[in-house]
Amino acid sequence: MDIQERQSATESRLDLDMHPILKKIYASRGVVTTTDLRLELAELHPPSLLKNIDAAAALLFHFMQQNKKILVVGDFDADGATSCALFLLCIQAMGYREVGYLVPNRFEYGYGLTPEIVAVATQRTPDLIVTVDNGIASHAGITKANESGIEVLVTDHHLPGNTLPDASCILNPNQPDCDFPSKALAGVGVVFYLMSALRATLRENGWFKAHDIREPNMAGFLDLVALGTVADVVPLDQNNRRLVKHGLAVIRSGKGRAGIRALLEVGGRNADSVVASDLGFAAGPRLNAAGRMDDMSLGIECLLADNPSTARELAMQLDGFNKDRRQVEQDMQVQAMKALEGLDLDANDRLGLCLYNTQWHQGVVGILASRIKDKFHRPCIVFAEAGEEEESSKLIKGSARSIPGLHIRDALDALATRHPELLHRFGGHAMAAGLAIRENDFTAFTDAFEKVLADTMEPDCLNQVTWTDGELVGDCLTMDFASLIREAGPWGQQFPEPVFRGDFKVINHRVVGEKHLKLTLESPDPTVLVDAIAFYVDSELLLKKIQDISLVYRLEVNEFRGVCSPQLMVDKIIDYTAV
Repeated sequence: MDIQERQSATESRLDLDMHPILKKIYASRGVVTTTDLRLELAELHPPSLLKNIDAAAALLFHFMQQNKKILVVGDFDADGATSCALFLLCIQAMGYREVGYLVPNRFEYGYGLTPEIVAVATQRTPDLIVTVDNGIASHAGITKANESGIEVLVTDHHLPGNTLPDASCILNPNQPDCDFPSKALAGVGVVFYLMSALRATLRENGWFKAHDIREPNMAGFLDLVALGTVADVVPLDQNNRRLVKHGLAVIRSGKGRAGIRALLEVGGRNADSVVASDLGFAAGPRLNAAGRMDDMSLGIECLLADNPSTARELAMQLDGFNKDRRQVEQDMQVQAMKALEGLDLDANDRLGLCLYNTQWHQGVVGILASRIKDKFHRPCIVFAEAGEEEESSKLIKGSARSIPGLHIRDALDALATRHPELLHRFGGHAMAAGLAIRENDFTAFTDAFEKVLADTMEPDCLNQVTWTDGELVGDCLTMDFASLIREAGPWGQQFPEPVFRGDFKVINHRVVGEKHLKLTLESPDPTVLVDAIAFYVDSELLLKKIQDISLVYRLEVNEFRGVCSPQLMVDKIIDYTAV
């Protein structure tokens, strides 16, 4: 196990009175000046830097002036759900009601604005389709919409292919010649910028005065932006941290969506003191469960609910879906590990893993791919049946997860260039992607994927490194320091929550929930007692009487029955002694 301490290439110039450990943590993440720390909303990148933003706002205004029907077509994940809800809530707050939404059921229509979903949309007779969190790869669907006399406004953040679809307007920070500095915007972030630009356009054209409408405060919608941004695991660059920080403030104030508050509460989190990880590990998975197990419309309705009782009821249903998802995932993981049992990756020189089982649930393959990627530190693609056919062969859908150093979407693009017959469709980001292939081509695809990895992936990528922020002395294992770390975020993708390494004496320990280990630990210098919990511990360790233990951990605030205390969340058990 290679464990290394994060270092900073630049000396910190932060305030002298800042805690030295926090200053070091910030510096290792590129935050070395007070300017780097500034997360005021006034310093968000301006909408004008987004290519086509004025044209997109003008297009919406044109349809609003004509009182034409607008239909939002979303995606079936948390980013898509929050994007859809944000668009609807904002445009309705601006006084427009001729708007509805449609989310493709992943089990019937697949991802994006396909010709099939356009056919369904046409039954609602929209004049304009607005895609959120999708559309940049929907060439055939947009052509179908154009042929049906429906204009399309694409809002997306996924990487485009070599050609763009023939939409009336495309808003995407990753499209060619877009000067927007943050390429890490989530789909919901793109919609937030569009709605901000639309508000400015309506103001300039006297819309609010003519309709006697109070201009909405866009900051009040940032709870949705925070949830979608964190749940989609996009990099938290400074601009995204601004959006997330102020979105968390909206939730804490009690002025945000009742649905988000309900999702947090059924997930056992306190909305009044919510942090980014609560969105990522409690609210996000429950919202995503709707799209994975059933229909994301339920998740969107939860976000749209303005009545706390209704929101709570919908959140409970989503929590039920999440429990079902966990059971399905657990069963799939057992099957996957059995298929990989005895595999010596080094001996077999395997660079990537591709798995397929006809019984696997297509809504859960992404989570399984992530679990396998984490365990074996290899790029992983997990496939399930898609319920579609192509040229007399079943299509199977894959979900890919990558490791640092491999851009998975670019790897798939390289594969498609070499073997255009193998990939039916694909799209995604650096670390995650989705694709579809013919079942008959699974073996050929696996071989082709392995060759692409051999040509594009540096060997060092396969050396898994656990990065820490060093060791904490005992007087830092306190509520004050745990609270300081908690409030110093938001932490997230590419701005990771601080992780520490430490050696402890085990005062006592017990098994909880059959698979988890609850410990009371003593720090060597100075002597401090602190609680710790390790989840999903190997059964062999659960049976031993541990005396000393070396850990990689996060220092968190544990809240139980209104009482807060510091707690170590164990990421890895490095070593231990036992009798």
